[in-house]
Amino acid sequence: MPDSPAPPGAAPSELVPRAFAERIARRPADPLLAAAGGEAVSGEAWLARLPHLVEERLAAWNLTLDPDAPGAPWTGHGALVLPVRRHTLRPAVLKLTWPHLEARHEHLALRLWDGAGAVRLHAASPPDGALLLERLDADRPLTLEPVLDACEAVGGLLRALDRPATPQFDAVAVKAERWDGTLAAPVAAVPRRLQVQARSHLRRLVDSAPEPRLVHEDLHDGNVLAPLPDDGPSGAAPDARRGHVARRGRWLAIDPKPVAGEGAYAVAPIVWNRPEVTAAAHNARIHVRLRADVVAEAAGLDEERVRAWTFVRLVLNAVDAAHEGPSADAWRARMIALAGHFAS
Repeated sequence: MPDSPAPPGAAPSELVPRAFAERIARRPADPLLAAAGGEAVSGEAWLARLPHLVEERLAAWNLTLDPDAPGAPWTGHGALVLPVRRHTLRPAVLKLTWPHLEARHEHLALRLWDGAGAVRLHAASPPDGALLLERLDADRPLTLEPVLDACEAVGGLLRALDRPATPQFDAVAVKAERWDGTLAAPVAAVPRRLQVQARSHLRRLVDSAPEPRLVHEDLHDGNVLAPLPDDGPSGAAPDARRGHVARRGRWLAIDPKPVAGEGAYAVAPIVWNRPEVTAAAHNARIHVRLRADVVAEAAGLDEERVRAWTFVRLVLNAVDAAHEGPSADAWRARMIALAGHFAS
């Protein structure tokens, strides 16, 4: 959600919320993107280019900024999302993303999904990290639903997004080679038994992995929105529009982080999201394991592999947080606690 609303008719340089700019400005160029052959730039350098990128895409795609959209602009981990109108006056959003490895193939995944279970892509300019997307209902995120209902919806989306993986996407099996080394190195702030068990699970999961599929590795209830109430083909009658929404489903995934792996790998984010609900649960262990099981059943996934991958990802998060230092202590502690609920 936005850090602060932009004034109506704002120039591109005024559309960047201050808190978002301050957060992005602290980021160095992504070394993983550079290692993969991408053009990596610091957050500060990207912010300097951002007003020009906005103006360029507005002109190239014949867009106008939409000052009437409530709550806009929106920001995410590394993206600015601006409400726009296309030449047909249909609402859309212009998404501009700071270059980092996880976002490199977002447009490819969206093209493959073609609006089935995910936000629809209208146009892309990969060198600029710019996407023109359909506008969804930002006031109706899946986070407003009861958490187990949200888990069932996420499981349904994992089914809807399931596709054979193409060679462009980063393979979980390749990432696992790096993770194996990460887990092998003792970290004082993470219980050693968790690292040892996670490394053992990781090796077993990779060795027994099914044929890789295209999966959204950051699919959780905060990355799922409902379509706009009037969504549907331009000029269609109301009944046709309602049918269009019914065919696509009540919920659509956004902000994909696509990888080639198995669906069981993608369940963990819905487990670590909404910590306040976990904290209020009578039994946190039963609650978080139930979340994973509900997703597994709805998605048709192997329950044991879901739990094992969730455990591995939680421990990896804890190790990464330990390397970040005191600023990530709360996140590290939460990941360790959750991992304990999935440990053997």
